[in-house]
Amino acid sequence: MFRIIIALSVVFVIGSVSNAQSGEKSIRWYTFEEAVKLSKEQPRKIFIDVYTGWCGWCKKMDATTFKDPAVIELANKYFYSVKFDAETRDSIYFDNRYFIYSPEKRSNELASALLNGKMSYPTTVYLNEDFSMLSPVPGYLTSDVLSKILKYYGENFHKQISWEEFSKVN
Repeated sequence: MFRIIIALSVVFVIGSVSNAQSGEKSIRWYTFEEAVKLSKEQPRKIFIDVYTGWCGWCKKMDATTFKDPAVIELANKYFYSVKFDAETRDSIYFDNRYFIYSPEKRSNELASALLNGKMSYPTTVYLNEDFSMLSPVPGYLTSDVLSKILKYYGENFHKQISWEEFSKVN
């Protein structure tokens, strides 16, 4: 019995070291409310994946783009990342008001606010540490494009140069 415990302990330690060396395997996703709370405690930008359950391109981003090691590293390093279902019927309290589901628009009011009323899925949204909008980016993004955007906002290049200039050199 003692040998089994020792053997399992060795396997566990080796597995732990291997996982630590290979980096994280997925983006740490938070609810919108969790991301806001965390950012108030320890300021960081917020990256939001606005999706719907029926969106094929959203599912493709989940299966490809969000699995890319560079995207995972940048998202986890610089952002509190949020997966936000645009059609959620949950009420969300933010900025001293409740955002509710709108049957007329078939979406949550927060999705409409984040997307400036342009309901296109998927759309990634980037918020500053003070929760002001940096930019919504509509459409399916490959991992190389999303990595570039995450770096642009995460490393504060947006404060120094335009996206067009950044894109030319990166």
